[in-house]
Amino acid sequence: MTGSTTTNAARRASSDSPPDSNDTNGEMTIGEMAAKFGVSLRTLRFYEDRKLLRPRRDGTARIYGPGDRMRLQMILKGKQLGFTLTEIGELIGAQDAGGDFEQKLRPQQIMLQIDHLERQRREIDEAIERLRATHARVIEGSFEQRIAS
Repeated sequence: MTGSTTTNAARRASSDSPPDSNDTNGEMTIGEMAAKFGVSLRTLRFYEDRKLLRPRRDGTARIYGPGDRMRLQMILKGKQLGFTLTEIGELIGAQDAGGDFEQKLRPQQIMLQIDHLERQRREIDEAIERLRATHARVIEGSFEQRIAS
């Protein structure tokens, strides 16, 4: 699920679009789901293993219905907001999820997540500062070595 910002934005936009017009019953194969949401087949299988998605089986083929698409939208939104898959699973529930992921959040959960993300941002900023300082020392040291040679 990596890629350029433009690609990710296009993926998010496409995940909100309605099913293909030739898709009469709202079902999709695993390949169609992966392409529509910009995720890998492995990701979809992983979410199935974690019981977050429950595609219908037709032999060995996985068939995803409208409920699976809604659940995947909610999973991806939850990940975008920094929630773990365990937290996402608890929020969207074991049954067919309805509605928007953000509507399922309680005020306390939102504040806890904001605190968590702000703490992560501080840790990342500190790590960047340490790396910049280390980089400057390494560059200065290699410059001094070249002058001494």
